[in-house]
Amino acid sequence: MRVVITGAAGFIGSRLSELLVAQAERLGYDDVVLLDALTYSGRLENLEVVMRDSRVTFVKGSITDELVTEEVLKGAHAVLHLAAESHVDRSITGARLFFESNVVGTQQLLESAQRADVQRFVHVSTDEVYGSIDDGAWREDHLLQPNSPYSSSKAGSDLAALAYQRTYGLNVMVTRCSNNYGPRQFPEKLIPLFVTNLFDGEAVPLYGDGLHVRDWLFVDDHCQGILRVLEGGRAGEIYNIGGGTELSNIEITRLLLDLCGADESLIEPAEDRLGHDRRYSVDWSKIHSELGYRPETDFEEGLARTVKWYRENEAWWRPLKERGA
Repeated sequence: MRVVITGAAGFIGSRLSELLVAQAERLGYDDVVLLDALTYSGRLENLEVVMRDSRVTFVKGSITDELVTEEVLKGAHAVLHLAAESHVDRSITGARLFFESNVVGTQQLLESAQRADVQRFVHVSTDEVYGSIDDGAWREDHLLQPNSPYSSSKAGSDLAALAYQRTYGLNVMVTRCSNNYGPRQFPEKLIPLFVTNLFDGEAVPLYGDGLHVRDWLFVDDHCQGILRVLEGGRAGEIYNIGGGTELSNIEITRLLLDLCGADESLIEPAEDRLGHDRRYSVDWSKIHSELGYRPETDFEEGLARTVKWYRENEAWWRPLKERGA
């Protein structure tokens, strides 16, 4: 059977590709198609290991291109849809690209999946679609209140995915994850940006008062959650995937300073981001009770592994920093 992973050359997509291929025989997949447009954050070298497997094929192309989606989904049993523009700061200065990729691209992929009679379609989304929460945690039925062009484009893609399930009967499941971290994350996001800056003795820009809170999820745990939904999720359902570790930005900054042997003199206050959500927190009891998911990576262990990876793989991130990405 064929399974297609979109956004496969990105941070999460490349790790998901590796973990799926490792379990492909058990899951019944002997044809794994990795699709990516290879924009600035999609890197073919992220797939170097998994591409050695004879069951794997890479296709360069965009989900907005009907010819591409029709071809790669032909005969496909399942789709794991991760392709998206995902950086909030970039969405604030260039929103249109986010709506084109995340909403229009997702609709095109859904349309091709419906025509191809795809049996399982996992649409990977984000907790940011819920907005900001002062207390407690979001359940899957919480009102969507996105506050950035990025999160609103993802909310639109979620609604499109669910509409294709209700209107056409496409077997769609939606996942919403908390903040991911781990090796190969593009160095525009907080952890890799701060780590690589600190390696160079450069300051780290901390937005506002540093008290914005996020729930942190190691990339391997997120991917295992996605695979559980692929295997046993119910059509039309939404599954939150959380990490269980809530930290303010100043708290995680101090942990990174310690791991990199730096002190707080390198913290540089930065003007707060426009529309900056104060706190995210997802209730992931549903995926735990239905599919047996729970995060397995201790946060401090995962953070140390991540810092170690960037320390040992300067050749991966240095060119990105030098070109000002």
